[in-house]
Amino acid sequence: MKVAQRLAIGYIRTKFKLLAAVSKSKAAREAFELFCTPQFRNINKPDRIFATAEQLEFRFRDYRIAGYRWNKGGDRKVLIVHGYESSASNFGTLVGSLISKGYEVLAFDAPAHGRSSGKSINALVYRDLIKHIHMEFGPVKSYIAHSFGGLAVALALAETPHDESYRVALIAPAAETKTALDHFFHLIRLDDAAVRKEFEKIIVEISGHGTDWFSIDRTLQSIEARVLWIQDEDDNVTPVRDAWKVNKKNYSNIKFVFTSGLGHRRIYRDPEVGKTIVGFI
Repeated sequence: MKVAQRLAIGYIRTKFKLLAAVSKSKAAREAFELFCTPQFRNINKPDRIFATAEQLEFRFRDYRIAGYRWNKGGDRKVLIVHGYESSASNFGTLVGSLISKGYEVLAFDAPAHGRSSGKSINALVYRDLIKHIHMEFGPVKSYIAHSFGGLAVALALAETPHDESYRVALIAPAAETKTALDHFFHLIRLDDAAVRKEFEKIIVEISGHGTDWFSIDRTLQSIEARVLWIQDEDDNVTPVRDAWKVNKKNYSNIKFVFTSGLGHRRIYRDPEVGKTIVGFI
């Protein structure tokens, strides 16, 4: 961790310790705002294949959404969905292989990410964006989703009419929001049960649902698509234990692939993982 990052985290931890002492509610609301606000925006120069894409842009609510399309009119529409603090441009290694199979490929930057506008995002906004893309650019019948994007796709597909011909490749998906919150509260050193309770009240106020509703395992009860779930055993962001819990349920439409040594981000750039995904899609 760089010195500037350590200083920033130190400041945040001190800030929330003081806030929690003054007002549990205020600490919770500021923590929620921080949780939904990416601290990094990936605007690095993308792979050369992005120069061959059709540049797309549209308005979604108050956001300007930027994206790419390759091989319009291809045999099958594939949507690539990136994770938190990532962007569509990180997935160039998969695009060429998908095009070579004759597929139309779509990839968009989520609100507050990449070339899209906005300062914050939550799972419901990302879910609704995916549903909007499906309606306006689809029908999308194949999805490749990483991390937070995996949860968003699962939430969207659970509310979208579909059948077993659909394909979903989940790469290190954010399977349980409770796990993400545990990680977040540990990171900011906010070990305060009262603040956590107020934080979860905010989730209910906004969505009408508790934290447990934001779960891929829950959505799988409504998903008929064939699912490929790829998870690395050394992932320190979306831990393998959440994947194991789902694997033990033996869903007939899910195939699990476990890797080792790739972590949370190298996994979607790995050539062998890429071959597995493209073969499945």
